[in-house]
Amino acid sequence: MLVELFTRATQGRYKILHLTWFAFFLTFVIWFNFAPFATTIAQDFGLEPAQVGTLGLCNLALTVPARVIIGMVLDKYGPRLTYSCLLIYAAIPCLIFATAQSFNQLVLGRLLMGIVGAGFVIGIRMTAEWFPPKEVGTAEGIYGGWGNFGSAFSAFTMVIFALALTALPGAFQFPEAETFRVLVFPPFQTDVLNWRAAIAGSGLVAAFYGVFYYFNVTDTPPGKVYQRPDSARGMEVTTVRDFWFLMAMNLPLTLILMVLAWRLQKVAFLTTGGMYIAWVCLLGLYAFQAYNCWAVNKDLLSGAKVYPPQERYRFKQVAMLELTYIVNFGSEIAVVTMLPAFFEGTFGLNKATAGLVAASYAFMNLASRPGGGLISDKMGSRKWTMVVLTAGMGIGYLMMSMVSGSWPLPLAVILTMACSFFVQSSEGATFAMVPLVKRKVTGQIAGNVGAYGNVGAVAYLSTRLLFTDASAAANGGTPIMPVVNAQFFQMLGTAGLIVAILCIFFLDEPQGSFADFHEGEDPEMIPVGHPTVLPNDQSTRLL
Repeated sequence: MLVELFTRATQGRYKILHLTWFAFFLTFVIWFNFAPFATTIAQDFGLEPAQVGTLGLCNLALTVPARVIIGMVLDKYGPRLTYSCLLIYAAIPCLIFATAQSFNQLVLGRLLMGIVGAGFVIGIRMTAEWFPPKEVGTAEGIYGGWGNFGSAFSAFTMVIFALALTALPGAFQFPEAETFRVLVFPPFQTDVLNWRAAIAGSGLVAAFYGVFYYFNVTDTPPGKVYQRPDSARGMEVTTVRDFWFLMAMNLPLTLILMVLAWRLQKVAFLTTGGMYIAWVCLLGLYAFQAYNCWAVNKDLLSGAKVYPPQERYRFKQVAMLELTYIVNFGSEIAVVTMLPAFFEGTFGLNKATAGLVAASYAFMNLASRPGGGLISDKMGSRKWTMVVLTAGMGIGYLMMSMVSGSWPLPLAVILTMACSFFVQSSEGATFAMVPLVKRKVTGQIAGNVGAYGNVGAVAYLSTRLLFTDASAAANGGTPIMPVVNAQFFQMLGTAGLIVAILCIFFLDEPQGSFADFHEGEDPEMIPVGHPTVLPNDQSTRLL
């Protein structure tokens, strides 16, 4: 498959995969387009550090419910329309942020930008529709890993994009002149940085690609029917016990948003009364979500509907994948946020060098996440692949908690990259299993699992802030950051090992993990020439 990925990039399923990972790539470029300009924007608006941190949290806030909602929309309307609409929508928050004249307008732009960060779940189902179970891990890994690289690409190129737009004539110039000295590549510096045009321009690029994407992909290969749930209002489960399990697993999605509201109150963006109002609204949102889930499953709960054994799935599979995504993707987002400061403080590096060294963690996505999917496809057991990779991640984080200024810098970088491999490979292994749980609700499963990744990120970052506050309180107002960093990595490592142990006892191998056809597909209805019916595994020649 890996050879055909490049040699047949414009044909059939490989064309779909390339177009789809690039759509995801653009959503992550846009979702992370604030960080490269954070210092400039802070100077432009006179923002305090706490306000800059608030903008970062706002960037994550709506991604949690958006991934759940987009999963529902995806299952009903298909990935082609859903991805196209999201990419076109991306221009709206970019333009709001680019034209903001106050802190509140900046917050609004970043809140709406969080919805763009939910685009990941759409391509999970698109990729699963085009690749058979025996290859879905590798395909999903390539989609996730290459698309996820958009965050690192944004960090390296948005400043260059801003400089390029600055050199163009008036249509790209905003009213005020930005005159903040920005380090591009040592030792080159510039005194002009048109960050507004860069952010607006990235949104317009996404919108144009959304139109292009709509006219160049289809939801399924020829001869396949796109399976939709009976209702997309809430997730369909197949036993009464699983319904109550679903209700319990939806609760953390609401609780983490309540934590975000608390953080907004801590930086005086919300008053105490406003925080309580936000909490009441979030509890109302949970009640509304619970009602929709009840509406979808009411016949099951009343006993009027009983699923035959072949149509059932165990919701604990979804719950375990949610937990794995908390500890792998959640920790990745949290570590990417603090790693530059970690290297800067631990080894006395300047900001530019620390940023470049820390980028090694994100760069690993290009190979690690596809590697996790490939290992899951080839090792013969998706469950034990998950266990080993998650445990390796936990051990890696525990080792990183021991890094100090006495370590050679190259050794610390090697350890960081090794730990990153296990983190991102574990992500690939998670989404190698997601499409195999229950095909017609794959979008909703991917949405819930993806949302839990953001739950983990916010939970880890919030806990690190608590570690910092506790250290400051115990040391006369100045936190001891090496201690805080060690506690942080110990927390990540312990969580990873706990989830790995839970996977041993509660994660099941999906049925048909390495089959030629997805659940619900009828081989007799698939036309000759479809890749999964060719002999001798020559699955790439005709589609």
